[in-house]
Amino acid sequence: MKSFLHSLSRRRILRGMLGGSAITVGLPLLNVFLNENGDALANGARLPVRFGTWGWGLGMSEKIFTPKQTGAHWELPEEIISLKGVQKHINLYTNFNGFRDAAPNLCHTTGWMILRSGAAPKDDNDRPGETIDVTVAKKIGTTTPFSHLTMTATGDPRDTQSYESASSINNAEGSALGLYTTIFGPDFQDPNAKHFKPNPKIMVRQSVISSVLDNTKKLSKMVGSEDKQRLDQYLTSLRELEKQFDRQLTKPKPREACVAPQAITDDLPSGVDSVLLGRRHQIMTDLLTMAIACDQTRVFNMLYSKSFASTTKVGYEKPHHTASHEESVDEKLGYQPMVSWFLRRAFENWAYFVDAFSKVKEGDGTLLDNMMIYASTDQSFAKIHSIDGLPMFSAGRAGGRIKTGLHIDGNGTTGCRLGYTMMQAVGLDIPHWGNQSNQTSQEISEIVT
Repeated sequence: MKSFLHSLSRRRILRGMLGGSAITVGLPLLNVFLNENGDALANGARLPVRFGTWGWGLGMSEKIFTPKQTGAHWELPEEIISLKGVQKHINLYTNFNGFRDAAPNLCHTTGWMILRSGAAPKDDNDRPGETIDVTVAKKIGTTTPFSHLTMTATGDPRDTQSYESASSINNAEGSALGLYTTIFGPDFQDPNAKHFKPNPKIMVRQSVISSVLDNTKKLSKMVGSEDKQRLDQYLTSLRELEKQFDRQLTKPKPREACVAPQAITDDLPSGVDSVLLGRRHQIMTDLLTMAIACDQTRVFNMLYSKSFASTTKVGYEKPHHTASHEESVDEKLGYQPMVSWFLRRAFENWAYFVDAFSKVKEGDGTLLDNMMIYASTDQSFAKIHSIDGLPMFSAGRAGGRIKTGLHIDGNGTTGCRLGYTMMQAVGLDIPHWGNQSNQTSQEISEIVT
């Protein structure tokens, strides 16, 4: 056994597994490789409910963001006036908190991580639990070609708020061209096509994965407990990949709303200028809308700007994040003017995002009627890194389970109540969600039908 283990290498294992084939699949880094220090469809089924997240950085300007009224008849303050066209499709949540308990307030991290995972991270490397999209995808993302899609308008794949664990981060697609190719490239199967022909490349990939699975199971019997745990996690990801291939080899059900978008052949230049960022976000939104309509995925993540947003404005020398700390609060206005300028661009894009789904007809309603979209940020007042009074939005009615057009005051309760309510709305039967002071079993009853 010892001589066998000492002869292993990641490349050698997989060559052997595939019988010398040129196709390879990488193994996780094991200790053995280290030194000793180391509504209804046509068939009567309900229309599927989809879940997604949308994120923006650096919170809000409370004075011109938070409405004076709660409930159904609330007036849009100055900073979010761009939401007028979609107000009936959304809910706004204010005065909800993120509780750190004994954990530190990690700037621009603790807030979004509490809202997305239900727990506060202990340090910069900690990723508590798994994010809400991953949890939901295990329930409703098992029958589509992609269990979930993650993308960012910043162009940087590292800008993501989706993870399965500290060692399994779901990198984002930062290219509009890359997103088009992933969803509507050569492997796309049009659900409305008259004839279905399984893609031979997918069949080969499925065969390869099956072989790797079998041999990885054998290998797990030959290594130590820590390596066995890593291999178990690796096997889980391989099984998910195998299921994805199975789905791609199955004829999809027709989708009336599905219209494959025009091919994208050129990508946008890199950069986070507000105009460029908005353009990239709009193209990705349009692609994602059709991905949902064509049932390519039912779970997604869209990040408009990262938590410490680096969005720039032509003619202004400071990016959004720097301005949030260095710009003074105007005494007459009661807020930071340039910071608010950046935030208004974010909310304009949130409005575009919601509106795009509301325009696609599905059944007797729209795509948005059968969606639950969760929008969150990292701070309330970014200048002092506050995570008290975190603002959030939701959009969509989750198949009639959620009311919209409301402003909800959380009265200082945990923001995890919204995540818990949404998971219940999309079909998860969970007794509670969150950790320590963020744990909750209390729905936001005002929005539940």
